[in-house]
Amino acid sequence: MKFTLSWLKEHLDTDASLTEITDRLTAIGLELEGVENPADVLRPFKIARVVEAGPHPNADKLRLLKVDDGSGTPWQVVCGAPNARQGLVGVFGPPGTYVPGPAFTLKPAKIRDVESFGMMCSYRELEMGEDHDGIIELPEDAPVGTSFADYAGLDDPVIDVSVTPNKQDCMGVRGIARDLAASGIGKLLPLSFRGEGRGEGPGQHVPPSQPSPLKGGGLLPGPDVRTDDADGCPAFYGCTVTGVTNGAAPDWMQARLKAVGQKPISALVDITNYVMIDLGRPLHVYDMSTLSGGLVARKAKDGEQVLALNGKTYTLDASMTVIADDAQVHDIGGIMGGEHSGVAETTTDVLIECAYFDPEHIARTGQKLMLTSDARQRFERGVDPAFLDDGLAIATAYVTQLCGGTASEVTRAGTPPAEARTVSYDPAYCAALGGIDVPADEQKAILERLGFTIDSSSTPWTITVPTWRRDVAGKADIVEEVVRITGIDAIPSTPLPRLPGVAKPTASPAQLQERRVRRLAAARGLNEAVNWSFISDKEAAPFGGGDWTLANPISEDLKVMRPSLLPGLLSAAKRNLDRGAGSVRLFEVGRRYFKAEDGTSLERATLGIVLAGDKVSRDWRSGKAQAFTAHDVKAEVLALLEAAGAPAAKLMDFAPDSAGPGDHYHPGQAATLRLGPKNVLAAYGTLHPSTAKAFGFKPVHGAVMVAELFLDGIPLKPRGSAMREAYAPPALQAVTRDFAFLVDATMAAGDLVRAVKGADKKLITDVRVFDSFAGAGVPEGKLSLAIEVTLQPVDKSFADDDLKAIADAIVKAAAKLGAELRG
Repeated sequence: MKFTLSWLKEHLDTDASLTEITDRLTAIGLELEGVENPADVLRPFKIARVVEAGPHPNADKLRLLKVDDGSGTPWQVVCGAPNARQGLVGVFGPPGTYVPGPAFTLKPAKIRDVESFGMMCSYRELEMGEDHDGIIELPEDAPVGTSFADYAGLDDPVIDVSVTPNKQDCMGVRGIARDLAASGIGKLLPLSFRGEGRGEGPGQHVPPSQPSPLKGGGLLPGPDVRTDDADGCPAFYGCTVTGVTNGAAPDWMQARLKAVGQKPISALVDITNYVMIDLGRPLHVYDMSTLSGGLVARKAKDGEQVLALNGKTYTLDASMTVIADDAQVHDIGGIMGGEHSGVAETTTDVLIECAYFDPEHIARTGQKLMLTSDARQRFERGVDPAFLDDGLAIATAYVTQLCGGTASEVTRAGTPPAEARTVSYDPAYCAALGGIDVPADEQKAILERLGFTIDSSSTPWTITVPTWRRDVAGKADIVEEVVRITGIDAIPSTPLPRLPGVAKPTASPAQLQERRVRRLAAARGLNEAVNWSFISDKEAAPFGGGDWTLANPISEDLKVMRPSLLPGLLSAAKRNLDRGAGSVRLFEVGRRYFKAEDGTSLERATLGIVLAGDKVSRDWRSGKAQAFTAHDVKAEVLALLEAAGAPAAKLMDFAPDSAGPGDHYHPGQAATLRLGPKNVLAAYGTLHPSTAKAFGFKPVHGAVMVAELFLDGIPLKPRGSAMREAYAPPALQAVTRDFAFLVDATMAAGDLVRAVKGADKKLITDVRVFDSFAGAGVPEGKLSLAIEVTLQPVDKSFADDDLKAIADAIVKAAAKLGAELRG
């Protein structure tokens, strides 16, 4: 929401400085986005007089000027403007001045072999208008040497504030002035409008009790308007003005609209925009010559179309409210008017619409059509339903004052939802809920300055909520208003009460599990990423698509609730590789989203990993760079599963099959780790080439390793004591024994390891494969696997018989898998 300082002071009587005003805006919840002063860039330009003007010696269309800017010595300027002449008073930019229109800095230059210093400027070059036919001409008595910005009164800072959705009353300059006045920074002036010939000072007063102080009011009957859609448009007021002349709006109105980013179009259009920004009341003006019959607010018919003022055609449905006549739709109600009935220079008779549209209907229509506008922003937040008469009166007064014509009576169709709302409120609730003790008298004064009516004859008070405060519904909202105006900084920092002693841990087992894996992943050299929970359809497709799609996404690229954490990680890895990262090691802990059998939402806690680029950079010691392999990502998975509480020794490694890790994994280079045949705890391996290509990876990037740990599938242990058991190292030294078995080449080494561990669970503490051989001496179709078994004595050292018994048990356990001890 933008407005100028002078515009604000038309509603607020204050002597506060700009800094005091902007500081107070942020303090009361209207966050300052920025302040710009158009005079700052134009201040170096000076008023100057052309003391000499003659032909250029080398160019027929150029003039050679001597320009006096009050500095003492006239400047020589080459100028091509047709109105450049001796005696002209204009605007001069000396060398070194930045010219905002063409966006360059003036420097001494030779033009057709004649030196030129500075420039006599046009309105377009100063970004003050589109006039570029000649240089600016000022009155003869304009003070030479004075800054043009000061002379033209351009020193009017533009303030930009961020208005939160609940502050619909501050979508107009008057609402912001009301809040500032309530905070004690000034006094709210009576409601007024700036009419014909208005100078500085108060405008013409518009008493709220006078519904239509219109020039010529009551001479003509009101227009034929009605509402057939009481839900979408509860109230539709209209007034006609005949015999208007639609020229340009006055300079003061154009200047204010330009300052806040609005392009002046014509007096009639500018009036509606001005009233909307000034008072937060959107309006629309129709050219009556384009209408067929009366206007009606009704539901659209499926398939109806309207060409809007933005030049686009919109197809409507039966849920949308429109304004139409007997022939066609003219307006997407409360959002944007139609091009067919818009006013033009030739317009002589107009109908001014002032309606109340339901905020929820406006929001849904805007979302469906993907159409936004200044009017929609105000209507979907909620405009003042009791301001229809006054808003129409002020707009009509502007039209008759600035464009002439005769106004009709007002036609009122429907009833706006302006019923009084009351809140029962105890002043002591401010300290109880807001944490700040504001005296009751001060609370009452604050609320009355904000427009609330208070019956304080008894406690609790009965507070009547003003019609422009749709967001106030209960006593908590009243406390918010008091605290906001008093100042949030005034709330004392009060620590919450707590029981004596050491606080008990509150994290759940699942939260502790996520903390452990997050810390271990970082400790192992992985970098944590935090991605959106939403991805695009294209990103979700390689992972089977998403079960949930947003009806109103903030972007088409953030539309699908992610079925996997890998899309976001892969996109992040690709961006890092594109920016020169040689090795990318990313992980993320988050949720995946699915639809349960009963149709409800199902969230699954997951950890995703992506390894891309070089595992080891090229080096004089190791030679060429080494890429990541599936074994690298498996090592990360096993370590993290163990940290998450999974029994790593009991996990079964399943090669890909019909129940494998997923189509986004490379066949034959991926697997799953399971606790039992069905409970999949992790999937890991090489990313499928087609999936890698879909995410933009190229052969130069090498193979990409990915993994997913399904944390919700790991059995969680109940919270126990936070104390760790004291470490007690074994009293006796461990013993290792090596075994070599002939096994089928298709046997998984993990199966053999598990079988050997199970031979004596008490004494065998570790089993690992240290050699795999196929070749001379090994039958075809067979493989020699060598394992190292670690034995830990408990009460006494092993005797030879003990070791032989254990070895026999190991051989017997391996034989059950078809393994044969090599001689």
